[in-house]
Amino acid sequence: MIAVGSDHGGLELKKFIMKYLDEAKIEYKDLGTYTSGSVDYPVYGKRVVDAILSKECDKGILICGTGIGISIMANRYKGIRAALCSDCFSAEATRLHNDANVLALGGRVLGEELALKIVKTFLETPFSEDERHKRRVEMLENF
Repeated sequence: MIAVGSDHGGLELKKFIMKYLDEAKIEYKDLGTYTSGSVDYPVYGKRVVDAILSKECDKGILICGTGIGISIMANRYKGIRAALCSDCFSAEATRLHNDANVLALGGRVLGEELALKIVKTFLETPFSEDERHKRRVEMLENF
């Protein structure tokens, strides 16, 4: 299951992505925000982080205006590897090499179609399981 969360700056892109997830029959949990009123992105980022760390969800998608703040927030937690992606190559590489479990997007930066391609790439790309990548991910978890 995918945990999905955004602040007000990412709300419209979140809705667009959830529509795709519905159509693709990909299970997700919408953890807010639900209205366009100004909110604090750390609140919604933490909801997604908690859902992943509790194993309620396998991966997460976080969206704020730029994707920067919400990715910084998520990466404060051991076990979370959030990657801010604005292209498909980065989305693929972060799954293959970093086993990223959270995709961060900028709702005011990306167009809907590009964002959707990035989401699909992130969700469809497995971790490579290469020994060097496993070693590096393990290092990330232990620093």
